[in-house]
Amino acid sequence: MDFEKLLDESIKIHGHLCPGQVLGVKMTMLGLRKIGIEDPKGKDRKNIIVFVEMDRCATDAVQSVTGCSLGHRTMRFMDYGKMASTYVNLKTGKAVRIIAREDSRDKAKSYFPHIENKHKAQLEAYMVMGDEELFDVMDVLVELKPEDMPGRPLKRVMCDSCGEHVQDMRDRFIDGRVLCRYCAEGGYYTIEDKSCSK
Repeated sequence: MDFEKLLDESIKIHGHLCPGQVLGVKMTMLGLRKIGIEDPKGKDRKNIIVFVEMDRCATDAVQSVTGCSLGHRTMRFMDYGKMASTYVNLKTGKAVRIIAREDSRDKAKSYFPHIENKHKAQLEAYMVMGDEELFDVMDVLVELKPEDMPGRPLKRVMCDSCGEHVQDMRDRFIDGRVLCRYCAEGGYYTIEDKSCSK
């Protein structure tokens, strides 16, 4: 894998070059090496799932390098707010979680002390810093349920309350009723037009 080429592809998708793009590309290259995935967009494309823990710039880089996406069900977003991602080889079961080291921000200053702009110094330093300075790597076990795997939905049901359909076993069974998560637990939105509510 060619870092410069992958970074260029990532910049095209993300729209600009930033430290998060550099970290995301390097993080993903390391993760793929550790789990034995050589060609994530080609021969290995059906053998990988990635869990991302941040909704920041690096996630675009992870998607760009791996070809994994939410729409293909090969990327999972875990809203942990951490600059971390986990790479799983579905064929072998090998999984690694990689997290960006917080001290790499401070080390970046020592690489380019003449650059006053902290953001620019980080960008330049991350380009040349080694993986061991940028990341911590841990072997992990990721248990995937059949309903979490890519492919067609295993089940599709209608919510007894709102009438909307739920797939991939994301429904809840409460007091003898099939409910979507919104009807069972509440959600991120509030219905303004009460004539549409449950």
